Amino acid sequence: MITSWNGKPYHSLDYMLKERFGEKVYKVTLNGGMSCPNRDGTIGHGGCIFCSEGGSGDFAASAALSIHEQIDSQIAMLSAKRPIHKYIAYFQAYTNTYAPVPYLEKIFQEAISHPGIVALSIGTRPDCLEDDVVELLSRLNMVKPVWVELGLQTIHESTAAYIRRGYPLSCFEDSLKRLRAAGLEVVVHTILGLPGESREDMLATMDYLNARDIQGIKLQLLHVLKGTDLAYDYLAGKFKVLERTEYIDLVADCLEHLDPSIVIHRVTGDGPKDLLIAPLWASRKREVLNLLHHRLKERQSFQGKASESV
Repeated sequence: MITSWNGKPYHSLDYMLKERFGEKVYKVTLNGGMSCPNRDGTIGHGGCIFCSEGGSGDFAASAALSIHEQIDSQIAMLSAKRPIHKYIAYFQAYTNTYAPVPYLEKIFQEAISHPGIVALSIGTRPDCLEDDVVELLSRLNMVKPVWVELGLQTIHESTAAYIRRGYPLSCFEDSLKRLRAAGLEVVVHTILGLPGESREDMLATMDYLNARDIQGIKLQLLHVLKGTDLAYDYLAGKFKVLERTEYIDLVADCLEHLDPSIVIHRVTGDGPKDLLIAPLWASRKREVLNLLHHRLKERQSFQGKASESV
């Protein structure tokens, strides 16, 4: 059953942040100037099939700026619209542990030393977490909270091969185990609507993650972006994207399969409008969220009436 968290029909990131930090907290998206082993030839070229040239960091600040400058520039933009006092430094673009440890320590220390930053969130791949990197993140976690965001996308190996993920599920399991042993919180990225996956396949990914020691999850709608290999397959008619109603019902199903203690960091996503090919309805994010919340509350109401009649 979906639980209510302070009026929201799921355990949202916003709810968790207000509980932990006492007020609303915003993310500033940073670019550490790194690449990805799935792009530079170490594992493959071109990245995952759905990944844009920006390496999923299309909204991140410019890597030409220092980390402090990136943070200050984004704070200036955000605080001009609303009063904000606390921020999360989110290293989003490409693979943010894919560099020598001294360099990682330099940029991460620069981020957490900023007075407006209350936590550090690092997007990366499970196969880019050597023991010395985990040890660094564990040390930083003693200064300010560090969350590691792992791009899993799916548990199904056939889908993983199609999207060119580049590592087996066992690699994810090993990295998760070592991160948790080091006291780090883990957020897992999943994609809903990957070609060839049924509703049952996607819910199997939810059930798998529900049985793992994870603290957060992102439910990301599959976006078809210009210039990606996924776009070529879509335009060739090899698969269809999810319709809005279909997606909203799927997310509701996913939430019902997850323990309410797992923080929901995302339930959709908004690809860059200049790159988005499909689904175009995804660009109306606020509308999608409103419809999802309405659908979840409908389900709660139905569940409540059903339990009363028993």
